[in-house]
Amino acid sequence: MEPVLRHSLLAIPPFRHIDRRWIIPLAAVTFLSFLVFITTTALPTSLILPFLRCSPVFVESELRETLKPTPFDKDRRLPRLAYLVSGSVGDGEMMERALLALYHPLNWYILHLDLEAPLEEREKVTEFVEKNPIFKTVGNVKIVRKPNLVTYRGPTMVASTLHAAAILLREYEDWDWFINLSATDYPLITQDDLLHTFSDLPRELNFVDHTSNIGWKAYQRAKPVIIDPGLYLTRKRDVFWVRQRRSIPTAFKLYTGSAWMVLSRSFIEYCIWGWDNLPRHVFMYYANFISSPEGYFHTVICNAKEFRNTTVNSDLHFITWDNPPKQHPHVLTLKDMPKMIDSNAPFARKFPENDPVLDKLDEELLLRRPGMFVRGGWCAGSGANGTDPCLVMGNQTHLQPGPGAFRLKQLIDVLLSEERFKQRQCN
Repeated sequence: MEPVLRHSLLAIPPFRHIDRRWIIPLAAVTFLSFLVFITTTALPTSLILPFLRCSPVFVESELRETLKPTPFDKDRRLPRLAYLVSGSVGDGEMMERALLALYHPLNWYILHLDLEAPLEEREKVTEFVEKNPIFKTVGNVKIVRKPNLVTYRGPTMVASTLHAAAILLREYEDWDWFINLSATDYPLITQDDLLHTFSDLPRELNFVDHTSNIGWKAYQRAKPVIIDPGLYLTRKRDVFWVRQRRSIPTAFKLYTGSAWMVLSRSFIEYCIWGWDNLPRHVFMYYANFISSPEGYFHTVICNAKEFRNTTVNSDLHFITWDNPPKQHPHVLTLKDMPKMIDSNAPFARKFPENDPVLDKLDEELLLRRPGMFVRGGWCAGSGANGTDPCLVMGNQTHLQPGPGAFRLKQLIDVLLSEERFKQRQCN
């Protein structure tokens, strides 16, 4: 074998016998190789890596890179909030009042009055929005034209929330947090207070009241199998139960909590895109789960490694419940005012329509007059002769935070403290 190998090596023709037509291409390749070598050794690594980094093999990785949240910068623009305000039959006037109390020209608003509400009520809300000169000028209030049939205890409420979130993602690029409220919710602070306080927060935080200690809910909610007729009928009916029961899932861990939350845009994108299929997988499970709005988002976020450490264990609401909680919370009245204020929460529920407690909140906390907006830094009118000062719009980014900002800051400081933040995340 050795003589053959030696013969093969000696048989290689010397360089001078190479055809001259290959000399120029060979020289060009050599020169380019040398240039690349010099460049890579001279330039900083941070400038070279983007060109050397290989493309991800899996489509999930590509989506993850595309939708990766940008690092938080305290000097960047004020946050923008995207609200979903939902209601049913008889909630039209409450929805209009809540919208005036929640409004700020920087934010986005989706109103959903479900299919159970009569056409006349939905048309009245539409007329209210279309005739308001500020809504018309700014164009940041939208109404779901094809409403969904919603059963609170079934998955149709989750589907309606995802529907609104998808609209917001499609129509508007510049918002930071998604907030779902009902028409029976009401703010305890101004939007100037809220935007001012949230401007100091990382945009990836998710405010979700959650726990894995599902207790009695395991037997009464997780194991029963329910059907929501709202998925396939045009008239509202209550959910019904199937005889067959099921075991607790082992593919993911169940979490439960409040149906009201403040979710980051990046997490909402994950729920809609679902590049690793977890959001769709979990939604299919919760399609047969009683009171799925109190578990779907909680289970998704706490089973997703990318987001489980972004949770703040609070729904930022003041709500009073029975123990154990019933289907609906207590209705708030004037006697609850001191506790509402002491909670430092930005929102509260559930309020009866046109109750004196709402007038008290307008008068003492929001400084809002009947039928008008909450006055903020963006309002440039004088308010002379009883006119709404916010019908003259000034600088939208000018904020005038008040005592509500101080109260909310106190709550946020407690929620993000070392004693509570990490220890209460998805446990």
